[in-house]
Amino acid sequence: MADVVNEREAERPWEELVECVESSNAAGLSEILDSLTPDEQRFAMSRLTGEEQAGIVELLDPAAAAELLEILPESQAVDILEEIPPEIAADIVEELPEGIGADFLREMHKAETEALLAELDDPEEADHLRERSAYEWDTAGGLMNESFASFSEEASVGDVLTDLGTKAEHYSDMDVQYVYVVSGTGVLKGVLRLRDLVLTPRDRSVVDIMIASPAMVNVSDNFETLRRIFEEKEYIGLPVVDEDGELVGVVTRQVVREATSDHQTEDYLHASGILGGEELRSMPMMARCGRRLAWLGPNIILNLVAASVIAAHESTLESVIALAVFLPIVSDMSGCSGNQAVAVSIRELTLGLIRPHEYLRIVWKEGMLGIFNGLVLGIVLGSMAAIWKGNLWLALVIGGALFLNTVVSVLIGGCVPLLLKKLKVDPALASGPILTTCTDMCGFFLVLSLASGFISKLS
Repeated sequence: MADVVNEREAERPWEELVECVESSNAAGLSEILDSLTPDEQRFAMSRLTGEEQAGIVELLDPAAAAELLEILPESQAVDILEEIPPEIAADIVEELPEGIGADFLREMHKAETEALLAELDDPEEADHLRERSAYEWDTAGGLMNESFASFSEEASVGDVLTDLGTKAEHYSDMDVQYVYVVSGTGVLKGVLRLRDLVLTPRDRSVVDIMIASPAMVNVSDNFETLRRIFEEKEYIGLPVVDEDGELVGVVTRQVVREATSDHQTEDYLHASGILGGEELRSMPMMARCGRRLAWLGPNIILNLVAASVIAAHESTLESVIALAVFLPIVSDMSGCSGNQAVAVSIRELTLGLIRPHEYLRIVWKEGMLGIFNGLVLGIVLGSMAAIWKGNLWLALVIGGALFLNTVVSVLIGGCVPLLLKKLKVDPALASGPILTTCTDMCGFFLVLSLASGFISKLS
């Protein structure tokens, strides 16, 4: 029986964590966390209120708190840092890897960020973190690693090899793939391959064997630029320079790949109507409600506009009640076709294969596809209507409406992302509601208008 009780308690570690916080038992808290895997720690923290999460982090020593925050979802970690006193938050940020600390600061409210930075012991570190967190998270400056191996252009091959050997443990933490050559002012001059270093006489100058004017990126280069470079070339990593050409970091293929995954997750959330970034159920209820209503509110207005088309043709719908069966099919099938066009346009915009002003290309390509698919779908649905009701005029109305609405939907779906991109609005965020409203409204209008024109044949 005791084993069963212990097992049951072990399944609810968050209760034990809260007990440790309430009794200020820091040693017990650390012991419990150490016994949990990272996944179990995330799970346990997700079951606690924001106040309880902050209490745990406050009770831990800064190094342990930093380790815990690293494994939590970023939005949760940021909320905790904003909740705890700035002097404690500053001690924790000092223990975090610089890139992660800058990521957290970037997402915090400005007032809390400045309060935290003011508590840092080293003013230069505070300025550096402020500068680093000012970069957008998906730019070269936001993604770069500031740990790299660089040597003066005055150095010899022997100098480099000696330093690498003497500080082997230090460099091993950097995952060194390349060695960079810089001027006295830190301007990037070239790249050294490790193979060339090993196979070159030690008295040779690094300038003689370096790859001069290497490929590089600027701190302000955006994600699309980085993604395209790494897709076109098999680089393991690229040096990052500032506006003066000084080497400030390295961005790796792995980091860009992870950023790609983050972008896809963000696009999925936007397409699903989750605004304001990541949402977790541990967040305050009112904040979650407000963020969701920001999406649902405009959608209900748009749906009322679409429904008004049905209201305007109420008499037709009452005369031919079978139309009510086909209205949602026409709008839904057209919406599916339009969403395919939206997906292709967003993907081509992402890959740089199309520009926001190239509407004619979209109209031609999607128009031809819409005509073919619309004919196929219209014939299929119209045939079903004819078989069910035995009325060829009903088949003509339903099939014709689906054909026309399919053409309209792929044209709208293909062009709307381009228009939104031109207006600097996220296509993944707004394309869906606009397309749904337009396809519903057009579908209802086409079915009911065609039916009104042939009402004597349908009754």
